[in-house]
Amino acid sequence: MEEPPLAVKMPVFKNSYQIKMAKVNGSANGDLILEDSSESTNPFDEGLEENELDPSGNVSPAGSNPFDEDEIELNTELLNGSVPVTSRRRGTLEKIAGLSPFKMVKVKKGPNKEKQVNCDKRSFLGKIMDSLNEDHSLKTTPEKKKMRRSSEDFNILQMLNGKRRESLSSLDLSPTEGANGGSDTLKRLNFLKLGRVGKPRRVSMVDKLLQPGLIECVQLMEEVEDVEKPKEPLSVLEIHQLIQKRDLQVADMHIIDLEAECDLESQRSSESIEMSKDSGRKTKDVALLYQALMEQLWAVVDESLTVRRIYEPLEDVIRVIDQEEATDKKALEASGGSSVTGTRPREMKRRWAEAVKMSMTKRLCRCTEERGVSISAQMDKLKKCAVEDLYAVKNHLICIYPKEYEVFKVYLKSCHDGIASWLAEVVQRNLEDINDLYVVLDWNSNIYNREVLGRPEIASLASLHQLGPLLALETQMDLEDRCVSAVQAKVTNSVTKDLQAEEEKWRQETKLEEYFSSLSHKVISALRVHVDRAPTITSEFGARIADCCLKILSDFLKSFQKKVERFHECWIESNISKDTYISRTIAIGNSCPPFREYIERLVQFDPEENEEMGKRAAAALDAVTNRCNRVLADLLFEDLKPYFQKLMRKKWLNNSDAFNSILSILTEYSHKLRRMSAQPYQMLVNEMHRKVLIEYIQPLMQVKMVCNSMKARTKMAAKLQEEAQQLKHLFQQLDSTCSWLDVAVPHLAEIIVLEDTPSIQMEVGMLMTDFPDIRKRHVSAILDVRGTWNQAVRQEILAIVKDLENSDSMIQLPRGQALFSEIVVTKEARCIHVSLNRASRVSMTFLSSMRHGPQHPPRTRLQVEHSDQAESQV
Repeated sequence: MEEPPLAVKMPVFKNSYQIKMAKVNGSANGDLILEDSSESTNPFDEGLEENELDPSGNVSPAGSNPFDEDEIELNTELLNGSVPVTSRRRGTLEKIAGLSPFKMVKVKKGPNKEKQVNCDKRSFLGKIMDSLNEDHSLKTTPEKKKMRRSSEDFNILQMLNGKRRESLSSLDLSPTEGANGGSDTLKRLNFLKLGRVGKPRRVSMVDKLLQPGLIECVQLMEEVEDVEKPKEPLSVLEIHQLIQKRDLQVADMHIIDLEAECDLESQRSSESIEMSKDSGRKTKDVALLYQALMEQLWAVVDESLTVRRIYEPLEDVIRVIDQEEATDKKALEASGGSSVTGTRPREMKRRWAEAVKMSMTKRLCRCTEERGVSISAQMDKLKKCAVEDLYAVKNHLICIYPKEYEVFKVYLKSCHDGIASWLAEVVQRNLEDINDLYVVLDWNSNIYNREVLGRPEIASLASLHQLGPLLALETQMDLEDRCVSAVQAKVTNSVTKDLQAEEEKWRQETKLEEYFSSLSHKVISALRVHVDRAPTITSEFGARIADCCLKILSDFLKSFQKKVERFHECWIESNISKDTYISRTIAIGNSCPPFREYIERLVQFDPEENEEMGKRAAAALDAVTNRCNRVLADLLFEDLKPYFQKLMRKKWLNNSDAFNSILSILTEYSHKLRRMSAQPYQMLVNEMHRKVLIEYIQPLMQVKMVCNSMKARTKMAAKLQEEAQQLKHLFQQLDSTCSWLDVAVPHLAEIIVLEDTPSIQMEVGMLMTDFPDIRKRHVSAILDVRGTWNQAVRQEILAIVKDLENSDSMIQLPRGQALFSEIVVTKEARCIHVSLNRASRVSMTFLSSMRHGPQHPPRTRLQVEHSDQAESQV
């Protein structure tokens, strides 16, 4: 016979006295589920009888659900705010209704074995009820800060934290719930479901409480709860994940909290070894986290300069720096103003400045990484990169950083130090190229200041005087010494080769119009490159290079002088023609003026130091110029000498062929001299002018002809005046500046033609005034030419010369201003012989007339003059 179906199969207990609870915490003895023994085997009947009475002792209506009554009773107690301290029910309202988001009420047993409610750990619902009962006043109780949980159980807690379990009937219970009697709760809830099958869902307690008038208060309480709820500390791994995600400010806050915990635990670490080890591990974790944090911070700083726009992540970096600086300040205040021990202060702003410097240095080094490029090209790239970066700082970074950061000043100083560091590495190399040395020195002194710091956009934002030079003074002086030595070696080698090549050309036969000496141009060009470039770096360095080049030029000119002397001594052996020799000599002389001008320029850099060196170089040039002019003059007068010997004779008095030949040779030779430079040409023409007059007057001083008659003296004086005028006109055409020589011959002609003694004395005085080097022998020779034999008259005229010779006005003139001092006075023996013969003849005539008879009538004056002329021609 089939049994009727039952809605619920009820368990049948064999012995109700042996039904006990499961073991709790390993205890073998558990409390009985049923407190009193009863003969009834149905425990629910007993429970029903107990629950039929309401709390006031009245019997509940028949057929009512005891659990509904219990719920109503509990709700009433909750609304009245009088929750019983002890309850016989094992399931609380939160557990039964499934309100897991509310905090579980923790109870602890006191000494009297009674459960006490922990008032400091109230549930969210309890706080709402308190607020409603106390006129919605907010009462908050500070909760004790939870200890940091380890990273192993963080994921489990994260799933449970703040989440509402959808059903307590789920079998996915945690081990913690199992240990707290979760299985018992599950059974009870399953049992409750059986009793409430088919009944509609009632309105929850929370829905009843949250009436429209209380919604605003509840929302306010939720906000207060969120504010009062302490932040959950994160694990090391989670903080590191925040850093990698570049949530830098939040990560830094957690690192600061973790560091504070480490400091507290380090103070207690002396109590146990285990605590000491744990504190050491946390300290290492903090150090690693800070290292990872700063890597991300400085990566953002580096990127901010690259993107060339306003970079938002940089704001997070600034907040982290400010946060760390504030923490350092607190640590300093906590230590009483003394130095903080441990890792504080971290000085994050200083490290930021170091990171900026490192970033700028790396960027500048990347501009110069290309190999095989000259230093000049590398510096051009360096200049461009520096300017672009500083413009980016001005346009995109200044607006992000606070003013106290002085961001442009920091970046400019970092850029300056980066370039200085790079230059220091360049200087340490073996820089042998002079151009590289010049580039480095010029960059240090001019280019960097002018083209980088001197830009208006940059100079207006920074204090340039605080930066200083790129290179130290000792380094700069060392570079200058190396540059001077390199210039001296290179230029000396270059000019020596040029001189050797020029000497070989001197001995080669070429056409006259084809030869041109480029020696001075080559030598001066080799010097000018350095003399012109060095002063643009610094004036002091320019003076040093000028002094070096002046020494090089002085030594070169000494060698040049020796080679010129050797060339003139051996020109006959060189198998070159006279015209070629003249052409070479002119070319050598033309090299001297450019050298002389350049010497004067070099001396001007430092007149006091270079004056002596300049005189030595000028002396070498004077020797070369004088030797060349002397050679040219000697070659000229070799051709003129035969014609000068025909002057001042009887034939010359009546024939001008010799003098015309002299003029013709001088005119022809002057055309060859027109290829000379102005300075040596002027010197040569002046010397020719002087020497021509010397050679012209020399025959007159040799008394080759005597004018005893007035007619002869007049004719001779007129001839001298005429030829003197022709010489004057010729040398004016040759641009001679020795016009003072033109009056010498006219003075001599006047002395010869004058008759009265005072006039002759006056003319001799004028001659001695214009030519202080004239002497008594020269005037005596002129008196011999004019035929003045009267000793009294001669003594009167020569007395004037004697007086002027003894006066202070007679000084020793230099060779260029002397004329008569180079004229040798010689008298031909024939003149003396004629005079003696004449005296003997007169005496013999007088004796014969006395001896043989009457005297002949005396001769007339004309007969005497004719006789004297005949004797003079013998």
